[in-house]
Amino acid sequence: MAKVLVIDDDKSLLRAMQLGLKAGGHSVITAETGENGITQTALHSPDVVILDLGLPDMDGSIVCARIRQWSDVPIIILSAAGAESRKIAALDGGANDYVTKPFSMGELEARIRVVVRNRHSEVRGDQETTITCGPLVVDLIHHEAALNDEWITLTSKEFEVLAYLARHAGRTCTHQMILGAVWGIGFGEEAHYVHAYVHRLRNKLHDESGQLIRTIPGVGYSIENEVEPLAT
Repeated sequence: MAKVLVIDDDKSLLRAMQLGLKAGGHSVITAETGENGITQTALHSPDVVILDLGLPDMDGSIVCARIRQWSDVPIIILSAAGAESRKIAALDGGANDYVTKPFSMGELEARIRVVVRNRHSEVRGDQETTITCGPLVVDLIHHEAALNDEWITLTSKEFEVLAYLARHAGRTCTHQMILGAVWGIGFGEEAHYVHAYVHRLRNKLHDESGQLIRTIPGVGYSIENEVEPLAT
């Protein structure tokens, strides 16, 4: 189970999350301001941070960016419905995922399991030359990918987009994050590039329904870790 730091100024929500997460076997630390949340992150080295965007002393995206200056702890954003621009800013600033209020404890615990598992995989996989996401295998050395043990013909840009998503499997990747990694920092507004290449990849992966490469509406994409084999 994980050591969880919850940063939120809603006292009733903090109590509910403490009870729910402790019932799931997690240990819980809380902070009601962004500044205290940053301090608690440094003091306790949590396994995951749950961070509300609407804090009384500073925006949650600023808290996220400040933590990211010295820590790679997984950060899950809590946001109100309709706060798309703030969610995107937080994800671009280093957050790993987000949950929209209201949410169920089951959903939050599932998100915690994913980001913690992915962090452990990243630590173990620094020297890995292949990434496996369900039926998909991405060979980072030879710039090749296979689906259900059959090699797929990809252009260099298609491979770069797929490899970026695979490296961050289970994490929400914004359009800006993908553009910056694949096309460079000068490309910030060309989300249609990403849409076009994801469309091509889905066709080649027989993933037209988005079972493997999931669309996060208005935000970006996420490649799933655990999916059933896709038809070829």
